[in-house]
Amino acid sequence: MPTHPLLTALTSRAKTHAHTRTPTCPCGAATLADRPDATVVRHADTVAKAHAPDTDPAALAPRLITAARLPAVLLAPLAPAPTVLDARLVTFWPYGAPVDPEDPDAAPWEDAGKLLARLHRTPAPTPLPPMRGPAKAAGAVARLREAGPHPAVGPVLRAWGHLPAWARAEAPMPDTTTLCHGDLHLGQLVRHPAPDGPWRLIDVDDLGVGVPAWDLARPAAWYACGLLPPEEWNRFLTAYRDAGGPAVPADGDPWPALDVPARALTVQTAARALTKALGRGRDLDEVEQALADACARMGSVPAQLAPSPAK
Repeated sequence: MPTHPLLTALTSRAKTHAHTRTPTCPCGAATLADRPDATVVRHADTVAKAHAPDTDPAALAPRLITAARLPAVLLAPLAPAPTVLDARLVTFWPYGAPVDPEDPDAAPWEDAGKLLARLHRTPAPTPLPPMRGPAKAAGAVARLREAGPHPAVGPVLRAWGHLPAWARAEAPMPDTTTLCHGDLHLGQLVRHPAPDGPWRLIDVDDLGVGVPAWDLARPAAWYACGLLPPEEWNRFLTAYRDAGGPAVPADGDPWPALDVPARALTVQTAARALTKALGRGRDLDEVEQALADACARMGSVPAQLAPSPAK
């Protein structure tokens, strides 16, 4: 497959940046991601990321400042401000070892829970925009509306319509002070320094203030859909609670706080899966069908109308 100009230029920038850090650079290089919303390359111990074309520099700047000031939770950038390459904002980061997708038993659920709790308990060190979780979910639903007909589209859109306005990015979030990651999943954790340093959260594009339960919503949604084993969900939730996480009560039923965000993440994930399947002209796989079925069930059960953070 031919290499496009942005990838070539970004790879060159990563190499130059790596050599300024490590004159004896071993020169190992790799493309870590190449999507419309992000291109990420690695050269030795340096990672360069070209952010989405519509990234707002005024919003990215305080997110980078926050990561730099909270190095015990977030991977800190190598430079305090982005550069521009082919009209894309580019940031540089130290390489961290990711979660091994081939070893699910070693998934760091406890570490994820502890890091989230610490993030949620920490006051934002600089003024931040709203966490982008609801806006990303709304974007996924908008793309689904344009993707074409499918029997599962109606139930997904009905489940979306039953959510409160804040969860659809149509009204301010009820919490405007809690520091949130905005897009938590296991792919957002790395060990730094690699290969066996402490776990840190990465990807600040959605970082902001908002409803902290959103950061627990993806594993909660997968658990509710039967796609995440109860033991793993309990490991994550228990670690979060034991570390004083404010998104859910310290004990008892966490679901009143998690219900709306978990529904929103279920819809978002189902919408993305449907859009991809329709674009490729294929049937839904087993996981995608489970998400669509969950949306159909959600349409018959009222959602909680507001989160219940344990503040």
